[in-house]
Amino acid sequence: MGPGVRRVSSLCPVTYDGAALRARLERAATTTATAGLDALLVSPGPDLRYLAGYDAVALERLTCLVVPATGAPVLVAPRLERAAALASPIGSLGLEVVTWDEHDDPYALTASLVPTARRVAVDDRMWAVKALALQAALPDATVSAAGVVLRELRMRKDAAEVEALRRAGEAIDRVHARVPEWLRPGRTERVVGRNIADAILAKKHAHVDFVIVGSGPNGASPHHELSDRVLQPGDAVVVDIGGAMPDGYCSDSTRTYSIGVPEPEFADAYAVLQAAQEAGCATAAPGVPCEEVDEAARRVMRDAGLGELFLHRTGHGIGLETHEDPYVVAGNILPLEPGMAFSIEPGFYRDGRHGARIEDIVVCTERGSERLNLTPRELVVLDV
Repeated sequence: MGPGVRRVSSLCPVTYDGAALRARLERAATTTATAGLDALLVSPGPDLRYLAGYDAVALERLTCLVVPATGAPVLVAPRLERAAALASPIGSLGLEVVTWDEHDDPYALTASLVPTARRVAVDDRMWAVKALALQAALPDATVSAAGVVLRELRMRKDAAEVEALRRAGEAIDRVHARVPEWLRPGRTERVVGRNIADAILAKKHAHVDFVIVGSGPNGASPHHELSDRVLQPGDAVVVDIGGAMPDGYCSDSTRTYSIGVPEPEFADAYAVLQAAQEAGCATAAPGVPCEEVDEAARRVMRDAGLGELFLHRTGHGIGLETHEDPYVVAGNILPLEPGMAFSIEPGFYRDGRHGARIEDIVVCTERGSERLNLTPRELVVLDV
């Protein structure tokens, strides 16, 4: 959960499974046809990486993977990006790369590849200016968001993806194991955040997605940004951290720490929070609607009089993005299926005083669910 700084390491490129990528492209085409669409238009971002393994840089110049409902996919790319595209899995997949020069109209070029299309979908992360330009280049077509197609593929992880998320969970657990050495009175949140960011990279992440260190009253803001507040004895500290591994799969885990013995009120509320998180994890299983997992955690908080302090949904999906489908929230009746991966992260937040959250990444299995974060969930009380 939460925004933060992005810091990049120099880890080696990843080798992708060509057969798996080909299967994804085939499923994307089939799902496109089933949805009544003529083509998907996918720009740089997690969808392009998922379908073709190409981690293209998002530039003002158009790069677009065209996935027709029938026929072979084609990559449209600036000529100066051709070598980069072919050096990615695009080259080994044998996809045709159609290039354009600086004086060309790449949107007209893309439209020419689907001349009879009447319904096309663009990826959810495509820049608005590019989506609008494609709409103008396809005046007879209706342009919609491709999430209806791509989320159906991406939210059901295969065994290799689950293993990638397991590695990410193990890596961020190793960072949390070191957090107590940095949470010392007299240090600022910002300094602690730098320690954590360095450790995230040292634990084999490719980049840091976010670092939240919410101390004392700052812990009451779920998406608190690092500040120059000095840690003090008696502070509760919410530490929510995550990054992406070289293969693109993300980590995300929250633990709460106390600098010295906490107030009895906080300790009692934390015990309820831990029970709520346990209830959410125990409820997650195949066939269980997402909203029932949310309700299982929320009921525990509500019964203890803490319901109004639980401000956000219980969880979000995770994969090539920190936040993606499925969302564990009231109103989402989607049944869980094996391979779906998501957070379970109830919290409580007393404005101006303190906050707490416990977050694990969980994957639905054939028999129930598996937690991918294994560090202790009890309140970590630090000596001062």
